Amino acid sequence: MSYISEMRKHIGHAPMLSAGATVIVLKDNQILLNLRSDTNTWGIPGGALELGEALEETAARELREETNLTAASFTLLHLFSGRDFYFKYPNGDELYSVVALFLAEDVSGELKITDGESTELRYFSKNDLPKLESRAEAILRWLIDNHVLH
Repeated sequence: MSYISEMRKHIGHAPMLSAGATVIVLKDNQILLNLRSDTNTWGIPGGALELGEALEETAARELREETNLTAASFTLLHLFSGRDFYFKYPNGDELYSVVALFLAEDVSGELKITDGESTELRYFSKNDLPKLESRAEAILRWLIDNHVLH
């Protein structure tokens, strides 16, 4: 059972803090996004830190779990927090996220959905972005403003 799930047993839907990692996978200057099964909006692969896990380990685990891809290394791009990283899930759970944004380097593997968190995986250019989940939208804005995604 995940740390977040365990804490939810004690606090119900009340707001809580969560640290996690989000992983940018670029291919031909397009970004990999996942269509989330919980909100039916597009997001960026990633998830919550588990107890005892380093953020780079979270990045590697989430990338593998959500996309079946692996990366030789990760570069930390930015840390996000604050009001833009509040999210209320469809089930009522409230979360304030602290997100470490990583760029995956030397990515390999066959892209496929390997968990129930996504219904589709696809690459998008910055000029053709779909309807994004709010935290993913804030991250994409940062990536474009800082010329990571051209």
